[in-house]
Amino acid sequence: MRTLRDPVAGRRYDPAAMLDESPGDGTTPVLSVVTPTFNEADNLPLLVEGLRESLAGIPHEIIVADDDSPDGTWSVAEELGRSDPSIRVIRRFHDHGLSAAVLDGMSVARGRVLAVMDADLQHDPSVLPRMVETLDAGDADVAVGSRATEGGGYGDWAASRRFVSWVATFIARVVLRVGVSDPMSGYFAITRRTYERGAPGINPRGFKILLEFIGRDRTLRVVEVPFEFRNRIHGETKLNRSVIRSYLLAVAELRLGRQVDPAFLLYVLVGVVGLAVNSIVFSVAEALGVPQFTTGLNEALDPIYGSFVLSVFVSIVVVFILNNEFTFWEQRYAGWKLLPAFVVFTGMSIIGTLVHVGVFSYLQDVGFLLSLLGDAGARTVHNLLGALVALIVNWYLNTTYLWRRRVR
Repeated sequence: MRTLRDPVAGRRYDPAAMLDESPGDGTTPVLSVVTPTFNEADNLPLLVEGLRESLAGIPHEIIVADDDSPDGTWSVAEELGRSDPSIRVIRRFHDHGLSAAVLDGMSVARGRVLAVMDADLQHDPSVLPRMVETLDAGDADVAVGSRATEGGGYGDWAASRRFVSWVATFIARVVLRVGVSDPMSGYFAITRRTYERGAPGINPRGFKILLEFIGRDRTLRVVEVPFEFRNRIHGETKLNRSVIRSYLLAVAELRLGRQVDPAFLLYVLVGVVGLAVNSIVFSVAEALGVPQFTTGLNEALDPIYGSFVLSVFVSIVVVFILNNEFTFWEQRYAGWKLLPAFVVFTGMSIIGTLVHVGVFSYLQDVGFLLSLLGDAGARTVHNLLGALVALIVNWYLNTTYLWRRRVR
């Protein structure tokens, strides 16, 4: 991907040049602005007013793709559309989500340039004409509203949010090898040809549509147009821990393709964290001298190491929390439902442990790879195979009975 740095900066912008190129009947807009909304009833009229001022002289349409907002954002948009025919409204009842809403809006857009911007007033509409001119002139395929390039800024963001953004950008640039300074921007414009070429491969459940386009096609010419990120006036930010999860899933899917379920990769990563926690807790408990105890029920199993029991319990708690809050965010449990869910998860973890032990014991008994790897090497392989089978069994049990892969 070739990244440019705003080639039209300093160039005199003449809207009439574009008007001359637009259809004479004025029915086809040069620009389609797609804004996905959810509970933005107070912000939408201000956004429309700002777009009217910034896009004066540029034939355009505003497509509001609303996820059936409880605050009636769709109704506000329809009311605005009665006096402004450039406003088109999509009230979405199914498949809610930012990316899916953007793609729905793009699918009905008529402009030769398609722009995406949030309705929370944090994206400055005054830079849209520069984006449009750059794309209309053939200087780039994608124009990104950038907070990170020279002349842009993040406004009054807290240090913690800046750090999260920096980490996300670092991951995108290293893992996906995108050269854009602000790949996490939700403010961008693309040519219709670029959209039509890339749309069939876009994941409608991806994290950021911009990242989907530039992450899948590195031949795209990208220009970054600086803008200053504004503070939200009305409503609440939609940034939460589910965004982190969605981003990790999107990066995994973009990098590895759809042959491997990204959620399964998260599940595996959580399992690795669980193993690390188990080892740390066990080592600390041993160092502190956590006592052994006996049950008197089975001499073969007694004594039971307290450090072992503690490490297993803590790791199960940690893995349950991480899976509930990240891996299976859409099916997560909350409130009083957490306790029975944890009990079920513990039972499934015990089943997984028994499967692990059973596979290991069977391979030991049959001497699988013993002659080839020797005793120590064979035990290591047997243990890994047992862990792999247990992982698959636990994944099946958890996604079938606990975190069912549907919206409850």
